[in-house]
Amino acid sequence: MTVEVLIGGGRDEEQVRSLLAPFIDETGGGEVVAVVVDDGEGVDLDRWRGVLAGAASVRCVVLSAGRPLAEADVAGAAGVFVAGGLTPLYAELVTPARAALATVPYAGFSAGAAIAAERSLVGGWLVDGRPVCPDDAAEDLDEVTVVPGLGRVGFAADVHAAQWGTTSRALHAVAAGRVDAACAIDEHTAVVVRDGTARVTGAGFARWIDAGGVRVEAGA
Repeated sequence: MTVEVLIGGGRDEEQVRSLLAPFIDETGGGEVVAVVVDDGEGVDLDRWRGVLAGAASVRCVVLSAGRPLAEADVAGAAGVFVAGGLTPLYAELVTPARAALATVPYAGFSAGAAIAAERSLVGGWLVDGRPVCPDDAAEDLDEVTVVPGLGRVGFAADVHAAQWGTTSRALHAVAAGRVDAACAIDEHTAVVVRDGTARVTGAGFARWIDAGGVRVEAGA
């Protein structure tokens, strides 16, 4: 039995730490590896250590262009946390270690949540050249883009949903057939998946989108 915790973002450290509790519990007092990508502007490792303060120990692995995640980086980890930042770059640098992340307890924050899917929605603001969400949420992409992800969950996750207006991007990604199902997650909100069953926790909402329509679930 393992767990995936997908967090839609948020800057309140205490709230994020609370959302991570199911992941921390699953690590059983072992070492958590925190994977952080440097997009050229540096990384705030103290922030990520802070939200993981409940872990017995935290080891940070910093990736950058040309330096992807390797199996050795996560060897022996009791759990892996993938931080937030530029989502397409996270997908490029973290997914090469997909096999090593297949069974370990997993938590993703923002970008780390977005790349957890089999088919991951990593950004963009246009569908067939037409706007579907604010261009500020585009992640340096124009067309809404789906790439291979980690395969941890069976739905694409979009993040900062209420705050950045990305629910419409998730909706259009499903309508256009780019993903079969999506979940648009608010900040300070998590989707916790255990043995294939998902529940929503936290301060906001998650919106489940598939061919049958849209279902809104408030955090517990």
